[in-house]
Amino acid sequence: MPARSPEDQASFTDRLPLSRHTVDRDYLARERDDLFTVLMADAATRVLPVWKGRALFRGETALNLVEPAAVPADARLVYLGRSTSDDDLPAGTAFVAALLTDEQASSVASEDEWGNLRMFATGLSARDAGLATEALAITNWHASHRFSPRTGKPLLSTKGGWVLVDPDDGHEVFPRTDPAIIVGVTDADDRLLLGSNAMWEKNRYSLLAGFVEPGESLEQAVQREIFEESGVRVVDPVYLGSQPWPFPASLMLGFRATVDVDDPGSLEPDGAEIVDLRWFTRDELIAAGDSVILPGRSSIARAIIEDWYGSEIDD
Repeated sequence: MPARSPEDQASFTDRLPLSRHTVDRDYLARERDDLFTVLMADAATRVLPVWKGRALFRGETALNLVEPAAVPADARLVYLGRSTSDDDLPAGTAFVAALLTDEQASSVASEDEWGNLRMFATGLSARDAGLATEALAITNWHASHRFSPRTGKPLLSTKGGWVLVDPDDGHEVFPRTDPAIIVGVTDADDRLLLGSNAMWEKNRYSLLAGFVEPGESLEQAVQREIFEESGVRVVDPVYLGSQPWPFPASLMLGFRATVDVDDPGSLEPDGAEIVDLRWFTRDELIAAGDSVILPGRSSIARAIIEDWYGSEIDD
């Protein structure tokens, strides 16, 4: 498989809904001790409330960015940065995420106003897609890292919400992202390999993917995961692009790879995670119609499949 040109890689990345952004994260401002005092006193600041992994939406195509006064005073806050675009708000507008408890969320909005980014990502502007992705990723980390791993004491939020500190020994805990590879595997006939996960309905198929293990390169992870899940051995992993996937904390790293003609292995699902595997030509994939459900358009999996196909595939 030939290496991709920078132009091809940029074009692929432009098609990833959650990789879009028009926000400067303004990391130096995180050092200010009075950051939230100043921001939350400014009516021009906009806050994105987050509750149980969902963001506050205005319909299906825009976030509901509220004024500071609309957010409970004791909500946990994270500074997201400043807008670099002029949309409905001027460039330079400061954005803050507010991680709400159940009680706080009920005081802010009704339950049907909280939206799932995975479902609505493709309809959002680049600014809103980037804000929601950043906000969900960092607030998911806050929700899952409440106590010190050393002392068990509640961690204190500092530096704009991007560092948590143990109050006893001052140990700092930083956000973590879990890298995962996802791979478009093709054979000598340029057929694409798709698998069905044990947790999905039987006719849902996607690319094979898995987390990168400690001490492992991305290329090694591609070869190991594909063999473990399918019995197929691949060579020549080619990087396509990446997309954050804050459900709850992944970074999906997209690859293409080809079956090793000298040692192809034997196609067989692992039976635990993957229960079915199928090779598809382009004509076979389209002819399958509703009998094969493909990944949603917010995912990098869909972008890789359509990159192989050569154009968008109608739902």
